[in-house]
Amino acid sequence: MKVQINRIKAGFDDLPLPKYATSGSAGMDLYAAIDEEVTLEAGKITIIPTGIGIALPIGFECQIRSRSGLSAKHGLFGLNAPGTIDSDYRGELKVIIANFGNDNYEIKRGERIAQIVIAKHETIEWDIVDSLDDTVRGSGGFGSTGVN
Repeated sequence: MKVQINRIKAGFDDLPLPKYATSGSAGMDLYAAIDEEVTLEAGKITIIPTGIGIALPIGFECQIRSRSGLSAKHGLFGLNAPGTIDSDYRGELKVIIANFGNDNYEIKRGERIAQIVIAKHETIEWDIVDSLDDTVRGSGGFGSTGVN
């Protein structure tokens, strides 16, 4: 499938476009389109631009997810991960990053800050009914199937 992409911000043509690292990769890396390093203090949140926009076909979404290495080594997470980019959005892709680590983190120009996964989704219509079918779980919520 081909997806249209453009560089929304001038001056960042040197940054790679999102690409798969291996033939088995589901996600593609996003790069920080910033002129100067951004210090993300421990316990703080920032939004980092990527300099790109995309045009997805209807029925698809772009999910923005944390990079496992940044999460495991530095405590950096995509705050609303996965964040959803809808098929009708034409603005710049930006990443909300939270620093849950103990130390400040310097985000550098061109650093891989998140990954995107393009996923198909269904559009549904609600069917209002008087009751729902019974299941073994029933209405058991948080932790009802065990926490170990």
